Amino acid sequence: MAEPRRPTRMDKGELAGARILVVEARFYDDIADALLAGARRVLDEASVTWDRLTVPGSLEIPAAIAIAVEAAERRGRPYDGAVALGCVIRGDTIHFEIVSEQSARALIDYAVEKRFPVGNGIITVDNEKQAWARARPEEADKGGEAARAALAMVRLKRRVAAG
Repeated sequence: MAEPRRPTRMDKGELAGARILVVEARFYDDIADALLAGARRVLDEASVTWDRLTVPGSLEIPAAIAIAVEAAERRGRPYDGAVALGCVIRGDTIHFEIVSEQSARALIDYAVEKRFPVGNGIITVDNEKQAWARARPEEADKGGEAARAALAMVRLKRRVAAG
C-alpha cells in the first residue's frame, strides 16, 4: 500500500499569475492590522498579486467578496481566490453568535456555490486578549493561516482543472 502523500511547501510555479482579493473588516483597527500583516507576508512570499478592500465589519465581508469578484470578472481581470480577515469579540448580547455564524456560513456558501477559493481569517473570540493571541503574526498568525488556506485552494483548483 502506498504511503499517503504528505503536504509540501507551496510551489510558487503553481501560483504563477494568481490574483488574490483580501477583504478586511476594520471594526477593530489594530487587530485588523495584525491579521493583515500575517496575510501580507504569506501572499508576498508566494509572489502573488493581491488587492485589498476594507469593510466596516465581518458581516460585510462575504458581500464585498461577491461584489468585487463579479466586478473583476466583468473587467477581464478575475481573482483566483480571496482572504477574509476580521475579528468578532463576544459581548453581552447574541450579536456575537449572529455575526460569527452568519459570516462563516456566507463565506462557505459562496466558496462552494461559486467553486471559489476563500481563506477564512475571521477570528471569533471571547475577549481582546484572545484576539491578540490569534491575530499577531508571531503567535497564532490567523491572517497568515487564512492566506495559506486560500493559496492551497487555488493550487488545488488549478491542479484539478489541469488534470
